Amino acid sequence: MGLRLSIAIMAGKVTAIVSRIMGWKGSSLPGLVARKIYPRVLEELGKQPRLGVVIVTGTNGKTTTNNMLACMVSGSGYKILLNSEGANLITGVTAGFIKAASIKGKTNCDYALLEVDEASFPRVVNEVMPKVVIVTNFFRDQLDRYGELDTTISFVQKSLNGLMGNKKVTDQGVQLVLNADDPLVAQFQRKTGWPAVYYGLSGSGRVFSAGSYSREAKFCPFCGEALIYAYYHYSQLGLYNCPGCSYRRPDPDVEVSHLQSLPDGTDCLVRYSGGSTMLHIPTGGFYNVYNALAAFTAGQLLKLDPAQAAAALRQFSPAIGRMERFSYRGKPVMLNLVKNPTGFNESLSAVLSVPGQKDLFIAINDNDADGRDISWLWDVDFEILEDNHQSFGSFICSGQRAEEMAVRLKYAGVPGEKIFVAGDLGQAISRVLEGQGSFVYLLSTYTALWPVQKILLNQAEKGELDAHRMSSVS
Repeated sequence: MGLRLSIAIMAGKVTAIVSRIMGWKGSSLPGLVARKIYPRVLEELGKQPRLGVVIVTGTNGKTTTNNMLACMVSGSGYKILLNSEGANLITGVTAGFIKAASIKGKTNCDYALLEVDEASFPRVVNEVMPKVVIVTNFFRDQLDRYGELDTTISFVQKSLNGLMGNKKVTDQGVQLVLNADDPLVAQFQRKTGWPAVYYGLSGSGRVFSAGSYSREAKFCPFCGEALIYAYYHYSQLGLYNCPGCSYRRPDPDVEVSHLQSLPDGTDCLVRYSGGSTMLHIPTGGFYNVYNALAAFTAGQLLKLDPAQAAAALRQFSPAIGRMERFSYRGKPVMLNLVKNPTGFNESLSAVLSVPGQKDLFIAINDNDADGRDISWLWDVDFEILEDNHQSFGSFICSGQRAEEMAVRLKYAGVPGEKIFVAGDLGQAISRVLEGQGSFVYLLSTYTALWPVQKILLNQAEKGELDAHRMSSVS
C-alpha cells in the first residue's frame, strides 16, 4: 500500500506541474490522476492532520469562509492544509492533500480546512472524518445538477446522519457550525443529533420587512406550516418562527451587530461566549459578514484566541474571482463569480451601492460546471436595473449564452441601446474596460471566470484599490 500511495502522490504532483506549464487551472486533475492509481489515497492522507479536519459546505460562501478560517487558524500559529482555489469536488479535495503530502505519503499539518461541494459531501465524509462541519446556507443552484433544493439538503443531512454509525467519528464527535438565520440550515441539529453552535446577525444589521425577490424557505421543515418572519436580512435569512410547532430561529452563540460599511470593508461587533470584540472584514458586501462570522465561530470551536483571530482576519485576501480587484488606467475594476439567483442578486446590490457611472460585463457559460440549464437567470432580479440604468454606461454580455443574457436584460427593462453582445471574451472585456464609466464590474459564471481573469491580468493591473469592494457570493 505504501508504494502504491507514493506512486499516486508522485503522479499527482507531476500532473500539477504539467498543468501549470500548459497554462491549465489544474486544481482537480492531480487528484483525479492520483485516485485512478490508488483509490484510497484521500482516505490515507485524510486521517493524518494532527488536530482534525474542518469541512465547509453549503450553497454560497464556501471558498471565502474556508479561506477566512485559514487566515485565522494559520495566524494563530497552526500549520494548515486547504483547497484554497475553490476545487471542492472530491478530486479537488484529493488534490489539496496531494499538494501538501511528501512522496512518502506524509502530511505535516495541524488542521485540514476543506470546502466541499454539497453533492460531493457524502463521498468526501465517507473518506475523510470531519471534526467540525460548517454549513453556510442553502439556495437553489444548478437545478439540472443538484435537482430541487430538498435534494441538495438531503445530500448533507443523510451523510451527517450516517456518521452516527461510524465509530471513528462517534469516538471524537462532530460539531456543527450552523447559520441560525437560515431555517434550512438551522434544522440540522435536530435532524442529525450532532451538537451545534449557531451564528447569526442581530436585528441591528440590514433588515427588510418583506422577503426578497428569491426566497427559498417558505415552510417549516418539520411540520410544513408557513414560516412567519419578523424581518429578513436577505432571501430567507432572518428572524423566523413556525406557528404550527416549536421551530424558530435559535439564539446565536456568536452574533454580529453594529455593522458599519467602510471604503476598505466592514466593521462590526461580534458577541461570543465570554465576551465580545470588534471585527474588521477587509472586503465589502453584506454577504461577507456571514462568511466572516461562520469562520470566526468555527475558530471559537477550535479554541482560537478571539483577539488573535480578529487580527488575523485583517490580512485576508480574496480568492480568484471573489471580489478580485484590478485597476485599468487608474479605473477600479472588480471581478466576481455569480452562480445562482441569490448570489447574483447580492452582486447586483453591491454594484448598485457604488455611486457614480459604471460599466457592467456579464459572462454566462453553460458548461457542466456552470449548469446546462440557464433558466435560473429569470429568477434573478434584473428588474432592479430598470430604475437604475442611468448609472450605467453600458451592459456588455459575453460568454456562450451572451444572446440569452442580453434578452433577459431587455425583458428586465434595460434600454436596448445600452446592451451590447460580444461572444468573444477578449473583445468584450476590452470594450467594457474602455467604457466611459468610473468603475468597471465583471460578473462571470464558473467556466468563464478563469479565462476572464487571465485576460484581465494581461490588460489591467492587479492589486488593492481604494474603491468600494463588492460582495463575494462564493
